[in-house]
Amino acid sequence: MFAPWPLASGYHCITFSPQHISVILYEYPLHERIRTYLRLEHLFLRLHQLAARIDDLDHHFALVTLFEIMDVTARADLKSDLLKDLDKQKHVLEAYRGNPAIVEAALEKVIGELEQSFDALNNQPGKAGQTLADNDWLMSIRSRISIPGGTCEFDLPSYYAWQHKTGVSRQADLTQWIATLASVGDAVHLLLKLLRDTGAPQKIMANGGQFQLTLPQGRTFLLLRLALEVSQELIPEISGNRLMVSVRLMRLGADQRPHPVTEDVAFELALCS
Repeated sequence: MFAPWPLASGYHCITFSPQHISVILYEYPLHERIRTYLRLEHLFLRLHQLAARIDDLDHHFALVTLFEIMDVTARADLKSDLLKDLDKQKHVLEAYRGNPAIVEAALEKVIGELEQSFDALNNQPGKAGQTLADNDWLMSIRSRISIPGGTCEFDLPSYYAWQHKTGVSRQADLTQWIATLASVGDAVHLLLKLLRDTGAPQKIMANGGQFQLTLPQGRTFLLLRLALEVSQELIPEISGNRLMVSVRLMRLGADQRPHPVTEDVAFELALCS
């Protein structure tokens, strides 16, 4: 089965059970909103990994990632989308109360998490990242960080001085800044976890390296998850919409370019709604 909460979105290693086969899990969004959530998840995971280290170069790229998150969260409708999805998930789960097939304690725990995430996000004033946007020092770095070499000591001496603080001191600053975006990260994490849990992986055969599936009507799928064994050295080209998904399998050639494979290939696929 797929791991219920993978280490990162897009591409990452998991292990099948019980065979313990190393695989790469690819995820493809079938809705623009989920595309945004996956990007945010990817950025938050990278941000926390970099902020946990103490090297000044790691903290530089932690700030780069923080600014990328701000760019994504600048969408005016992101906060409302998250709140709607949290509320929708809560009402869906509340309908399972009293169902003898459901573990009541586990159900109430998830509903409580949804309520907590909704309240934290709803109580945040303005758009996500607004507190950071009001920090003139951070914005002076943000305006130059995308320029090649734009954060040199002669361009931003105050930033250069910050990089020479102790790692612990820089971590404290990063922790404070990251906390202003925590409600967004927590909401994305929870929604994607619940979405992934709706998909049951099935064994699929790609005849001649290609697979196409017409999606059943009356149900909206939001996320495709595809697992390939690492030893196969394959790269999937995935496309899809609410009506159909297709997969073409490629392999990197000696020329370092992907080429279509022609053999039949087995993989696992899950559709999440």
